[in-house]
Amino acid sequence: MEYFWTLLVSFWAGVVGVYFILERRTHHFERRGVPSLKATPLIGNTGLNLFGRIPFAENVRNMYNAVREVKYVGIFDFVNPIVMLRDPELIKSVAIKNFDHFQDHRNFLPEESDPLFAKNLFFLQGDRWRDVRTLLSPAFTSSKMKMMFKLAAQCGTDLADHLFAKAERPCDIEMKDSFARYTNDVIATAAFGLSINSLENRENEFYTTSREVTNFSRKLKALKILILRGSPFLGRLLNIQIVDDKSRRFFLDVISSTIAMRDEKGIVRNDMIQLMMQARDTNGKKSELTTEEMTAQAFVFLLGGLDTSSTAMCFAAHEIGVNPEVQRRLHEEIDAVLAENEGEVTYEALHKMKYLDAVISETLRLYPPVPVIDRLCTKAFDLPPAAPGFEPYRVEAGDSLWIPFYGLHMDPKFFPNPRKFDPERFTEKNRGNVDSSAYMPFGSGPRSCIGNRFALMETKLAIFHLLAKCELSPCSRTSIPIKLDRTNFNMASENGFWLTIRRRT
Repeated sequence: MEYFWTLLVSFWAGVVGVYFILERRTHHFERRGVPSLKATPLIGNTGLNLFGRIPFAENVRNMYNAVREVKYVGIFDFVNPIVMLRDPELIKSVAIKNFDHFQDHRNFLPEESDPLFAKNLFFLQGDRWRDVRTLLSPAFTSSKMKMMFKLAAQCGTDLADHLFAKAERPCDIEMKDSFARYTNDVIATAAFGLSINSLENRENEFYTTSREVTNFSRKLKALKILILRGSPFLGRLLNIQIVDDKSRRFFLDVISSTIAMRDEKGIVRNDMIQLMMQARDTNGKKSELTTEEMTAQAFVFLLGGLDTSSTAMCFAAHEIGVNPEVQRRLHEEIDAVLAENEGEVTYEALHKMKYLDAVISETLRLYPPVPVIDRLCTKAFDLPPAAPGFEPYRVEAGDSLWIPFYGLHMDPKFFPNPRKFDPERFTEKNRGNVDSSAYMPFGSGPRSCIGNRFALMETKLAIFHLLAKCELSPCSRTSIPIKLDRTNFNMASENGFWLTIRRRT
């Protein structure tokens, strides 16, 4: 009995000790004279997302707004102290002018157990990131985009034909499924060298596997990410994987078999695999880019593009459907392009469409693909005082900063009446009034999204082909206004994207 009480007292003493250690840690910023938000020990300021109490984007916005008129504010992501930047000029300083101090993202994934995640461009660090970024950058030049345009345009035609057939009689459709299948097919053809029509061949293995590994709304996967973010050590201890072994082997087999076939038959195709194949031998020396690393770079299309791009299309379709005047103007612009180009859309014509560009830009302002992005300090840097009366703050190597896209995009200081969908903000007449340092749907500086032009191209193609044949309107299941999903780290609608679709007369 005495042993039991000794064990019990020791346990509670340990719990209390850990609590006070964590409680003391939550005063990290106060001790350094930095404005900060009160944090709960262990779960910090992001704990509300752990329990699905509030959408992650809204939590980011609330933290951004909690202390006004300061350049940055201290918060906690679980037990990790984070500096959330609020000032566009300071963000520009960190992301561009002093990039050499903040060139990495925090990588919380163990490379040995999750190589497709850990080895892709987003998570790579240091010289390895620079080498791979330099290798992949040519794939996203205007000339390469023009080459891949035909591949993506065919997928857009398939999407429009599929929805046009469904709309023989006006019907209510949840748009995410169709846009996700379209985006999947674009990625399959541009990054993996596969021609797939997931809208017709609905259970093809590439689509089902892609959806499995990129669906972050599932509670188990969300919990895994929370554990890895909060305690990478615990994640390694539990051997947590985001991409399971079966899915990893599937994508490795796709890439390796495609490479082998092209080598054997001399096939050349204007896609990302071809670029990486060309880089295998440099000056007669074998490239260090292994098949697994090539797969990881193709996989970054899925990771960064499948869910985020298809969701952006959904938000755009929703706003077009509930704003008849916006839809009317888009129909007019699309009809004019088709009339001028013999019923087709060319790469040049698509990129000259000013109003379509304004609609997509405003969609990305109101619903940025990711609400916040991080920067990892690689060598010490002194931030200026957060406000008059405060001291400068030294960011040490290994510390993290957050750039809150959603907070900036929803700040009336930069975008008056920020909750209103208003493409006029980005028309040719008004675009010069937008503070470009406060609008960054794809990030900022050398570490911004490498595929932003590709994402814009496939999004515009989807909307173009859809509205060329159909019109959208709200139905009884349309959420007005949209409620953001509380279980997803990225932007998503809690009740889906329901619209009535009918053929244009």
